[in-house]
Amino acid sequence: MISPDLTLVLGGARSGKSRHAEQLAQTRAAAQSLAVTYIATARHTGDAEFATRIDQHRARRPAHWRLIEADVDLAHAIDAADDGRTCILLDCLTLWLANVVCPADGAPTHDPETRAQALETALCRTRGPVIVVSNEIGMGVVPMGAMTRQYVDELGRLNQRIAALARDVTLMVAGLPMTVKSERIR
Repeated sequence: MISPDLTLVLGGARSGKSRHAEQLAQTRAAAQSLAVTYIATARHTGDAEFATRIDQHRARRPAHWRLIEADVDLAHAIDAADDGRTCILLDCLTLWLANVVCPADGAPTHDPETRAQALETALCRTRGPVIVVSNEIGMGVVPMGAMTRQYVDELGRLNQRIAALARDVTLMVAGLPMTVKSERIR
């Protein structure tokens, strides 16, 4: 089943995926007279360099965009944001999955399969456009360590599931968008 209006933007680190997704959200919102809700999945860790990255994302976004921070319950955040008059920008699945499989403060691990199913269900019932950002991390060498390999495998499977739902999939390479899939009515 294809989601009503779902776009997946994939790319490596610093490929331009977030900036491209933000531009897509602005364009869609303007063309359809929609508000934008930005669902952020980054967890504040006390890491100064990571906090700078979060601040850069925040500074780049228009001030009038609504912000929802969602660390694990992403399906609920999507449901809360979706009113049919909003373009949802979810950035990013990579950090969300890290929150699921490596919870803060040593809490028990959340079941990735259950969370992924809830995410798919929420995406399939959205009424407005949704743009999802995720890292493509499976193009390099096989990582050392079972936990890292498990995470790379989980993210690869999650990206495949979301790509199957999406009408459009874009791969960002060196700041350039490459169309992987497009099922939009022209």
